Amino acid sequence: MDRRLLGRTDLEIAPLVLGGNVFGWTADEKTSFDLLDRFVDGGLNAIDTANVYSRWAPGNSGGESETIIGKWMKARGNRDRVVVITKVGADMGQGKKDLSAGHIEQAVEASLKRLQTDAIDLYLSHWPDPTVPYEETLGAYQKLLAKGKVRHVGCSNLDAGQLRAALDVAKLRGLPRYEVLQPEYNLYDRASYDGPLRDLCMTEGLGVITYFSLAKGFLSGKYRSKADLGKSAARGEDVQDYLNKRGMRILAALDAVAGRHTAKPAEIALAWVIARPGVTAPIASATTPEQMASLVRAASLVLKPVDVEELDKASA
Repeated sequence: MDRRLLGRTDLEIAPLVLGGNVFGWTADEKTSFDLLDRFVDGGLNAIDTANVYSRWAPGNSGGESETIIGKWMKARGNRDRVVVITKVGADMGQGKKDLSAGHIEQAVEASLKRLQTDAIDLYLSHWPDPTVPYEETLGAYQKLLAKGKVRHVGCSNLDAGQLRAALDVAKLRGLPRYEVLQPEYNLYDRASYDGPLRDLCMTEGLGVITYFSLAKGFLSGKYRSKADLGKSAARGEDVQDYLNKRGMRILAALDAVAGRHTAKPAEIALAWVIARPGVTAPIASATTPEQMASLVRAASLVLKPVDVEELDKASA
């Protein structure tokens, strides 16, 4: 499996990142272990999670995903084979998004404990926190980097103006800069990343790992009418907005390209993101062995220029 450097960091990752949001939510511990085993056996090596996963599920309080990943790495003795990405800043019960130095200091210790590791490879600011200056957040990260608790830092959900401001503060104050961005991006949802944000990432050499890379499951082709929404209790409702003329046009193009490659629409959709200039790797989740096998195939799938042109045109 080919590896790609993640921006200016020394992290080399396969061109697809495993989404850990399902661990402890729609995948129990035993299922999660099996999926993680299949993931590394398939040649993939980067896992994305967050301290808040999966606080939204009944009976959960957050940290479930990190805990499962930590138990799995300890059981398999494979920490050195895996790139661990986690996040801080979501509401963990404090009632707000929080990137204050005090919160980061507490949150990183809790994440390290759950992950059963001495260092997090990539630590991301999960959401913007307008109440805390970038200088305070980046200063907190500077201390964590100096102590070796995190190896690199990045951010998620920043727009071009916010990212520019954060990079400027880092340069002006001699603080560590965000080296990786995690934006929402897929064949349907292109507007927030394509344009100024992508241009900035490419100019500044940031690594980019995209989330909702399958548009909450819509690009799998599983949902083609309102009657299909009941197929997933977790995702069905979220997919409704994609059931329109443009959505159907994108699915038709995915079907056509998938037919030429003897592949699944989801594999083609992920291969399109992988091939995009300005993207290091998409994030995608799996809850079954079949889905995991599909992710592994997607990571090796090479689209032809005519395929990319057809998909670009359908999603324009």
